[in-house]
Amino acid sequence: MTMPEEFALKQTAPKIAGSGFIRGGDKLVCAYDLVEQMEYLYVRVVKARDLPAKDLTSSCDPYVEVRLGNYKGVTKHLEKTSNPVWNLVFAFAHDQLQSSHVDIVVKDKDLVLDDFIGSLTFDLVDIPRRVPPDSPLAPQWYRLDERKGEKVKKGEIMVAVWKGTQADEAFSDAWHSDAAAVGSDGVSRIRGKVYLSPRLWYLRVNVIQCQDLVPADKTRLPEVCVKVICGGQAIKTRINKGVNPTWNEDLVFVVAEPFEEPLIMTVENRDEVLGRCVVLLSTVVKRLDNKAVPAKWLNLERHSGEALKKEVKFASKIHLRVSLDGGYHVLDESTYYSSDHRPSSKLLWKSTVGLLEVGIISATGLPHMKTTKDGRGTTDAYCVAKYGSKWTRTRTIIDSGSPRWNEQYTWEVFDPCTVITVGVFDNGHLQGGKDASIGKVRIRLSTLETERVYTHSYPLVVLKPSGVKKMGELHLAVRFSCSSYLNMLHKYTHPLLPKMHYVHPLSVMQLDALRHQAIQIVSSRLGRSEPPLNKEAVEYMLDVGSHIWSVRKAKANFVRVMGIMSGVMAIAKWFDQICHWRNPFTTLLIHILLVILVLYPELVLPTFFLYLFFIGIWNYRWKPRHPPHMDIRLSHADAVGHDELDEEFDTFPTSKAPDLVRMRYDRLRSIGGRIQSVVGDLAMQGERFQSLLNWRDPRASALFVAFCFCTAFVLYVTPLQIVLLVSGFYMLRHPKLRSKTPPISTNFFKRLPAKSDLML
Repeated sequence: MTMPEEFALKQTAPKIAGSGFIRGGDKLVCAYDLVEQMEYLYVRVVKARDLPAKDLTSSCDPYVEVRLGNYKGVTKHLEKTSNPVWNLVFAFAHDQLQSSHVDIVVKDKDLVLDDFIGSLTFDLVDIPRRVPPDSPLAPQWYRLDERKGEKVKKGEIMVAVWKGTQADEAFSDAWHSDAAAVGSDGVSRIRGKVYLSPRLWYLRVNVIQCQDLVPADKTRLPEVCVKVICGGQAIKTRINKGVNPTWNEDLVFVVAEPFEEPLIMTVENRDEVLGRCVVLLSTVVKRLDNKAVPAKWLNLERHSGEALKKEVKFASKIHLRVSLDGGYHVLDESTYYSSDHRPSSKLLWKSTVGLLEVGIISATGLPHMKTTKDGRGTTDAYCVAKYGSKWTRTRTIIDSGSPRWNEQYTWEVFDPCTVITVGVFDNGHLQGGKDASIGKVRIRLSTLETERVYTHSYPLVVLKPSGVKKMGELHLAVRFSCSSYLNMLHKYTHPLLPKMHYVHPLSVMQLDALRHQAIQIVSSRLGRSEPPLNKEAVEYMLDVGSHIWSVRKAKANFVRVMGIMSGVMAIAKWFDQICHWRNPFTTLLIHILLVILVLYPELVLPTFFLYLFFIGIWNYRWKPRHPPHMDIRLSHADAVGHDELDEEFDTFPTSKAPDLVRMRYDRLRSIGGRIQSVVGDLAMQGERFQSLLNWRDPRASALFVAFCFCTAFVLYVTPLQIVLLVSGFYMLRHPKLRSKTPPISTNFFKRLPAKSDLML
């Protein structure tokens, strides 16, 4: 079934240099060639000096207004100084220029009416144009003018005015005219930035044993466990009895550079603390392989004040190994669409295979995500792109359902079998709320041709409690450049994850718990940046909660499995038609092929692989021309019921009424019953194979043993080629020579006993 047009991927033709739609131009085109050029007028207000005092107190609280038509940018006012320093850049979009000149006005902040100090005017036609990689334009001192056009007696301002594009270094930190409604306090929250995830390590604590523990109650045998805390993570060992307990148990944590949190180990006996010790992570050994690090004996300190006051002559001991395992890749993303597979230690990193460039051009049709105080719907949209440890955030476009960012970012690629994720969000922090997700796009690099620019409009498809919904479209330009094609092809022969994942693997339960801790650490660290990349955005990009049960996903995965099996079923159906002579000519050709392969068995494997080669060459004509995207049909999002959606969006644990939970539990039992029946049938077939030789049915086993002996004798005395020819002709015999009942082998196998009759 075809995808509905509304949710289909559309190829676009933006005016970008990288796509070949525009040619020539200045040097900027070569460096910023995946986005459309956006012209800006930049005004850098650096500082002023010798400003005259206007207040009765003979002080000056100056600030600067930069005016261009109806747009006005204002610096912060600085109290009681005649030599203020602002160093602020204002950027006015070219399509918003409403005047032929720009005015720079210096004022003195006052309680009632601000005093005019002086001004400066530049005609737009006289303003120079700067093209990177030219050095920034040097600011100059200008004497301020009074309102009458005369020069003020004292007072100068240092400014620089030039025309440029979004490739200018000042673009990201500038005040933008399209965000004129944002106050000076909120400007920092709408700027575009690049973030780096902290480098994560697995911390392995091998708790071996304790010795000479001193419980308070000497009459009872202590039940001891060790509680290990690192940051917000706490894990306990199993409980052992005695004053010299032994565990030899591995506890694994996630830690991030720089290592700020200490490792705290507490030995507990029921509710009593027998001792504790602290290990600084900066002193822990880093290892790259599975070699054991030296074990250490550490003193356990008592918590009681009396023990701390006295001189320590005797202390209980704990024996352990602690190491930072740099040979693993710490999973903070789902393994299905991970953007990085490198180990924690840089010493194990391989060379890059290419470069990924993404131009975030624009979005269209974004819905209103919040309501202003006057009841008007609005959207303040920004994009976040995540690949590897590098996160990028575009600037926020204020109050627009069709924002144009035209920002380009670059990533180094270490593995082509990775995925980049681009999400669109509404900036809710400007109104004191939370950022709301609008939609996201995933692109797998291995599906892209190298050196080709892909320009497409991706539908932002999300699943809401009311059903599947399109939240707009995101226009991207993507190019994957390869530095060494042989090196990239060699990557396909390497394991997907670092070697330690196979030498000393972690359990599935451990990986799930560690991934949760990794996400918490990453979101906490990125939330401490300025502007912060908020927790809700990070968790949405990393697919937190994607493992929760969903009837829709279960159906979709079942259909995916059936789609894989459809090829095998099609071959079986075709062979059945051959055996029943539906097309006599084809069946005769198969007979001839069988004779050739039996007489010349050395041709079997070459023929098989040559057949696969021709199939691959034939299918090349229909290879995908566009990168894959979210498929609502594959996800069963277009045919899901309201109750199933309500269950999917339920909290964990559930917050629904008991009757509804009981109904869903009964439905889950019904689904589980069907799965149970399928698993039982598979087990029954396997047990029938086992019963061939285990003499549970003595007559059946005797028949099978006799059959094996006779078959062995026949095969010893008969050439293999004759056996294969006879077997092949028997399978391909004409329908007139076939019986309507099942063959003897099937009848015999179905009569074999299984353990189903032993089940309660």
